Amino acid sequence: MNNKRVVVTGMGAISSMGLNTSTTWENLVAGQSGVGPITLFDTSDLEVTFAGEAHGFDPENYMSPKDARRMDRFSHFALAALQEAQAQSGLFLNDTNAYDVGVNVSTGVGGIGTYSSEFEVLTTKGPRRVSPFLVPSIIVDAASVQIALRSGAQGPNFGLASACATGADAIGIASELIRLGYARAMFTGSFEADITLIGVAAFTRMQALSKRNHDPQGASRPFDSERDGFVMAEGGALLVLEDLEYALMRGAEPLAEICGYASTSDAIHITSPDAEGMGAARCMSLAIERAGVSREDVSYINAHGTSTRLGDPAETRAIKQVFGERAYRIPVSSTKSMSGHLAGGAGSLEAAICILAIRHGMIPPTINLHNPDPDCDLDYVPLKARSADLNVVLSNSFGFGGHNSTLVITKYTE
Repeated sequence: MNNKRVVVTGMGAISSMGLNTSTTWENLVAGQSGVGPITLFDTSDLEVTFAGEAHGFDPENYMSPKDARRMDRFSHFALAALQEAQAQSGLFLNDTNAYDVGVNVSTGVGGIGTYSSEFEVLTTKGPRRVSPFLVPSIIVDAASVQIALRSGAQGPNFGLASACATGADAIGIASELIRLGYARAMFTGSFEADITLIGVAAFTRMQALSKRNHDPQGASRPFDSERDGFVMAEGGALLVLEDLEYALMRGAEPLAEICGYASTSDAIHITSPDAEGMGAARCMSLAIERAGVSREDVSYINAHGTSTRLGDPAETRAIKQVFGERAYRIPVSSTKSMSGHLAGGAGSLEAAICILAIRHGMIPPTINLHNPDPDCDLDYVPLKARSADLNVVLSNSFGFGGHNSTLVITKYTE
């Protein structure tokens, strides 16, 4: 087994709660929801009219208008987050280190906005008017390609998709590439921009979304008995991962350590989770084992916690299978109660949140949890943030199709 340690040295985030990590964190700790009425397009014909938009985001603050027109919104988010992450990490590339650094920036849905708009061009103006940039804008590796072009990274470069587990898988696989020696550092994370007319219509037709149009900020209510579905949101996070030796050689400050990662599949249904949480429990157990930590060491779990009828109790049962009676003494919270559900972007944002929680000694709350579901009876840190000394945290991400992914993130120690 390779004993290389993988540390995080930089982070950038775009979310409904802020256009950088600091603003996002401040609003999380304050218990402030980023959800509101959709402003990106006309919702007159939709049953659901609210979401977690990245309010005030303008791609031209991060790139030229020409470049912005040639890529989808999810890639805009990635390049914006790269600027923040590189500034924090100090990892800039030249001829001496370009091949040492790779990219794995992923997405669940990809360029659905660009695809939708170009399909309208096709049907109204004909095939000769379709943009030549359509294909490189919408594919799963589009953001990874843009990150490589912007940063100059010439190491491994790819994107992946595993529904709402995409972000955790991207970070986990990037960390393993470093551990195995395929790269010294990786720009990694995930982003989503699926708040589009067809995106909202599709998730509504699946009966997956909350329909609390009268109360958008109260709509995402994980583990609450009155929950009625998740809230769509956009954004994500980009992390700079490095081999510890490489980071220290550069003089970079390790923010936290990625110690373990695991992925399993329920293999039960195209959307529904295993009701007993067997696959999720196995995933958490494997991640803890691979991290080389004890279950007794886990001090916080950032739950997948989407606010769906089936998902929340299944995750609760999974946590109980892994930790037994101790499950009742581990703080668990769902930050989706404030951010909404970023789909493929969720896992990376929540990994960044876990790192911030470790560094600030603060557990973000689960807001809107006023009437706990009897089947969801753990300590979900309701309504208010809580101070805590956090050394080992889990970040859970589960996706349609039975994808289960868990990251073990620890406080950095020499």
